Amino acid sequence: MQGTIDGFSYGLVTPLVAYLMACLGGALGLRCTTRSMLVSHSWRPGWLALGSAAIGSGIWTMHFVAMMGFTVRGTPIHYDKAMTFASLAVAIVMVGVGIFIVGYRGTRGTALFTGGTITGLGIASMHYLGMASMSLDGKLEYNTVTVGISVAIAMGAATAALWAAGQVRGFLWSVGASLVMGLAVSGMHYTGMAALSVHLHGTAAPTSGESPAALLAPMLIGPLAFLLLAGVVVMFDPLIVMGKPTVAPVEQKPGIPAHTHVSHSAHRLRFRPRRTVEHRGSRTPQNR
Repeated sequence: MQGTIDGFSYGLVTPLVAYLMACLGGALGLRCTTRSMLVSHSWRPGWLALGSAAIGSGIWTMHFVAMMGFTVRGTPIHYDKAMTFASLAVAIVMVGVGIFIVGYRGTRGTALFTGGTITGLGIASMHYLGMASMSLDGKLEYNTVTVGISVAIAMGAATAALWAAGQVRGFLWSVGASLVMGLAVSGMHYTGMAALSVHLHGTAAPTSGESPAALLAPMLIGPLAFLLLAGVVVMFDPLIVMGKPTVAPVEQKPGIPAHTHVSHSAHRLRFRPRRTVEHRGSRTPQNR
């Protein structure tokens, strides 16, 4: 028997909140990735790890907030807790691999393509692993073409977001990129949900696992607390809203001051007027 699926049982509340979670995680992750490109190598791993955890937590929270509005008429839905949080670990690890590639290899060519592909696959893996954690009186089936489209959306969104992080054009640029990333991640989620169909067994056998209400508290308290903490770290960083500096970092020019070229220019300008004044002020014995 075909089950009736409703992905918006709470109206627009769950899609909007899910979108905001994706934007928040994306904004923090992109700013941390941007910040990692402005610091020395010793600090770079920390910023990249923080960005990976922020993006992974954001998309994971987005997914399960959206799933709070998902129902199948005729059967209750439960979730396996271990698999649910395993999807969070997969998201953070795979997103982290992609971000570290871009953080150390740059946002061009093969590095950008590889990092974006791995990050996008991490987003898609999190989604479908989270869907596999559902337990209900029925069988989940997916349309292969629609699933492929959702994975392509995730990869394209991740690549575009990593490219935007590498541009380092200031706070507003990152906000715009995070809004686009949130829209793309949400679009990937609901495209994947459109690929789903449920065939009910029609049995009265109870399903195992945690209910959505039992997962709501740790889902909100854990990752959201981390996102708020990451937001505090980002906001109090002195360079996080300044974008790319106009000169290369000092560690890229060992032993050379950052504004050496300005000093040489000023030095040349300081001696030219002296030669002119000396020429005009000199008098020969014939003029005395």
